[in-house]
Amino acid sequence: MSHVVIIGCGVVGAAIAYELSQVKGLKITVCDQQLPAQACTGAALGVLMGVISQKIKGKAWQMRQTSIQRYETLIPELEALTGRKIPFNRQGILMLLSDSSLSIEGISAWEKLVEIRQSQGWHLEIWDTAKLQNICPQINNEKITGAVYSPQDRQIDPTSLTLALVEAAQQNGVTFKFGVAILDTLISTPESSLQFCNQLETTEGKIAADWFVIAAGLGSTPLTAKLNQMVDIRPVLGQALQMRVGHPLGNADFQPAIAGNDVHIVPVDGTDYWVGATVEFPNNGNEISPNQELLESVREQAIAFCPELATATILRTWSGLRPRPEGRPAPVIGKLSGFSNILLATGHYRNGVLLAPATAYAIREMIIAQGVEGMREMREMREMREMREMREMREMREMREMREQGGNN
Repeated sequence: MSHVVIIGCGVVGAAIAYELSQVKGLKITVCDQQLPAQACTGAALGVLMGVISQKIKGKAWQMRQTSIQRYETLIPELEALTGRKIPFNRQGILMLLSDSSLSIEGISAWEKLVEIRQSQGWHLEIWDTAKLQNICPQINNEKITGAVYSPQDRQIDPTSLTLALVEAAQQNGVTFKFGVAILDTLISTPESSLQFCNQLETTEGKIAADWFVIAAGLGSTPLTAKLNQMVDIRPVLGQALQMRVGHPLGNADFQPAIAGNDVHIVPVDGTDYWVGATVEFPNNGNEISPNQELLESVREQAIAFCPELATATILRTWSGLRPRPEGRPAPVIGKLSGFSNILLATGHYRNGVLLAPATAYAIREMIIAQGVEGMREMREMREMREMREMREMREMREMREMREQGGNN
């Protein structure tokens, strides 16, 4: 049985663990310094902008399409396995358009996207102000001159999703080790040019494996630095708030996630709304302090869209650090340069929740593509290397003992 160790248990690591738990012949261990969904995942709004995104081809679109499709089966699957209720808004995403976005060039771009999505088997609608006012009367801003509605995009509670993935993976035999930090790695260089990671040294002891998957977000940088192949991932802070209106805004039977000018208004529990999020880059180094003025500007923009939010009570505010790759596109998925058995699934920036299912699928395919025979060869290679190292150590010990005996004579 081949052993896969996943480092990181945010939504991406948990999704990989669950996906791999359905592959026969794999033993899976997940390690994280924290409990699941404590970092970037716990701060995310879970708005799944797939169909409505401007990505129309290549890997960027394929991953979005794969995830949107998978979520439709994944959520009922997880709920049936765990008995957990995962908040999953199936009423779509409504993108508000302003004067500038409804210019001749702007509207033609949206019309073109509608045509492209239709050819790909997806549905988008362009609404004028009359239709928007009729269906979503809570939107009241003279600068809003229309909207694009995506009925097949979704919004999900990231923490509930991650905890369900963990529980389902546990039921399938996955071992989770929380509160465990990675201290060091043991690497060998076989006859081929690629290095092989034999084991990790952790605060709970050594863990040997055939595959290591780094899904640690910002923690991926120091970990890959230990391997002398640093993947540079920088933090970008996002702040959000939860507001209580006391009743649904607009039509109680139609509560989509609303987006406009990079501000999201997300219905929660019928009477509350998540509003966010800021995008704050570090000034010096990687240190970022939450800017309260930016959070207030997000709140004011949400009120400008939905004036009724002005009387809402702020229940809580929070922030999280998004992992953004430096000098390369997000996310970073594939083999770590120079290594045959270390896979990267990190640096998703603002799309970790959206792309988690597609990332899990990609990692599964990479491991399966190696083949059972290939993994057996890797394991045999490791065992032979360990035997050789033990033999060399034994020979060195015997030579030392012989020298000591010669000196005594």
